[in-house]
Parts: sequence; structure tokens; C-alpha cells
Amino acid sequence: MLIKPRAGQAARIKVIGIGGGGGNALSFMVAEGGINGVEFIALNTDAQALLNNKATIKIQIGENLTKGLGSGGDPEVGRQAAEESKERIKEELSGADMIFLACGEGGGTGTGASPVIAEIAKESGALTIAVVTKPFDFEGSKRKFSADEGIMQLKEKVDTLIVVPNQRILNIIDKKTPILEAFKKVDAVLHQGVKGIAELITTPGLINVDFADIRTIMQGSGTALMGVGIGSGDKRAISAIKQAISSPLLDISIEGAKGVLFNVVGGPDLTMTEVDEAASVIAKSVDPDADIIFGAVIDDKMMDSIKVTIIATKFDDSRLKLFRFKKNEEIEKEPSFSKAVEGKEVNQESEIESEDEFIDDDS
Repeated sequence: MLIKPRAGQAARIKVIGIGGGGGNALSFMVAEGGINGVEFIALNTDAQALLNNKATIKIQIGENLTKGLGSGGDPEVGRQAAEESKERIKEELSGADMIFLACGEGGGTGTGASPVIAEIAKESGALTIAVVTKPFDFEGSKRKFSADEGIMQLKEKVDTLIVVPNQRILNIIDKKTPILEAFKKVDAVLHQGVKGIAELITTPGLINVDFADIRTIMQGSGTALMGVGIGSGDKRAISAIKQAISSPLLDISIEGAKGVLFNVVGGPDLTMTEVDEAASVIAKSVDPDADIIFGAVIDDKMMDSIKVTIIATKFDDSRLKLFRFKKNEEIEKEPSFSKAVEGKEVNQESEIESEDEFIDDDS
């Protein structure tokens, strides 16, 4: 049973980076200054990867099974490793009101361990949200199949699932972007997803969004959209909300959502008219009977600009499948990854591993 925090008590939020991909995203979040009021925990079968991680708490799972050498890209090994270390995981997750799971689907530890960890998180009473990525096309059909299977299993264990297909990063980067920078973009997207939701609770505002609001929108909601947009100029509110709901990296559209939570952050010049403009754009896009909750925050650093964070949930599955089909058709028209890094001599495996980047082949 989910227990609402006592009055005056801040919600306890923990972010768990699972496997190589999730661990790299976690290190990125910490390097960016962390998130106020959030605890970071790295969890992996790979002892060396944990040693290099920037998280304050590190859990090596499956020590007897893997000897700290990773899962070899096998999700079953990842699952068994999590089962072996269940008690330690329970201990670290206890007391949390909200738990984020971050991982790269398709590898061994992230794919195999995340459903086990999600189940532990849910049993502890925490609102459980997973923010995961799907592999690039160049990583092969086997990895893609493994990711799809892992996502299906994970969806059954969490309250809310946000999926970011890595392939769509090609829509937001220049063709000459180095491959290592491309993978850092993926880490940044996971960071944005976690921070955008957590700060709805941890940042005080004129119109506050509390943990109960988040729970109303996200508990048992299945697949979700999370977007952030920043606008400036005369139409800054409309510009920000349109950015937030139309990111090319997101796996779904806001259309048809029955649960929506959005937060507007602006300087002292933020007006109620601008909040109303943002709300109007959302209302026209979602289900007519959608439950919409909003908050507003004044930040002196945001003078002349507005930031909008939106979470949309409770979608009809048939609409999701249709939208994804259309999105995939669009992606097939995009240039291949090889063209995106044209002219770059890249050893994908060795160079990425040397920088602790996102691919989680061995863990």
C-alpha cells in the first residue's frame, strides 16, 4: 500500500541507476549538480563500473554469481544477480516515497535486474517510475528484441514507464556530432526525465504540486510522456508548452492522455494569462475528460523566459500502438547512424567503454 508522507514531511526520493546504461546516466546526473532532495544509488554486476560511478551509494549485485565481472549481456544473469542480492536491495530502497529506475534496455543487468528491483520498490510502498532507453538500430536485432522483452516485463512491475528510443536522438543532433557526444545526449534525456518530475515536488511554488498530486497522475498509469520546454519572447508560454509536448525523443504523443500534470516556472514577470495559455494548449490536445493538475513557481533566474514540465499518463493502448507505428515510419526516413557520424573513425566498443558511455554490453 502506498502511504502519503505526513504533513510537513518532504517526500523521500531515490534514483536507482541499473547496469551500465543506468549507471552512466546516474553519474551524469550527479556531475550536473544532482537534484535537490534526491538520493542516488548505482546498482551493477560489474565491480569496475561501480568503482567509477559518481553515486553516493553503490550496490554490487550477484557477487557470487558473476564475481564482479558483469552479466555478459545476458538478461537472465542480470535477473539472477538481482534475486541473489534481494535483501541488500530491499534495505537500500526502504523508506522511499518515490523511486526512479533508470536503465538502458537490451543489455544484461539493466534488462534482467530492473523488473526484480521494480517489484521490490513497489512492495516497499513507493511510487515506482522507470525511465529507460531502447537501443540504437546499429546495436542489432538481438539487442532490440531483448529490449522489447525487458520493457514488456518492466511495464508490469512499475507504476509509470517512460521510454526513450535512442535512435531518435538522430532527430536532434548534427550529422557531425561525435558518437561520444551522442551518447551523452541520451544521458541528458534521462536526467531531464527524472529531474523534471522530482523538482515538481522538491521546488516550492506559488501553486504547489505535492506528492499526492504526483501519485494521482502516475500511480498505476502505465506508459507516460514526460516533456520539458523553454520559451522566450512574446509567445514564450505557448512556445515552451509546444516544445514540451512534441519532443522528437519521446515514444508517444500527448494526444488522448487522461491524466496530465504540468508545472510552469517563470520569473517575477510570470502572469496568470501565460499559465492559462499553456493550460489551453494542453486541454486541446488531451482527452476531454482528462484530470489536469498544475503548479506555478517563481524563479528569479528565469527572467524573460518560461519553463514548462509536463507529465501525461493513462493512455489508451490501441492509440499508443497507432502513434508508435507512425513514429517508426518517420524514423525510417531519417539518415542512418553511420551517416550521422560520417567521417569519424570510431571503434564503437572500445572507445565507448573507455569513456564509460551508455552501451551496457557486459553489464
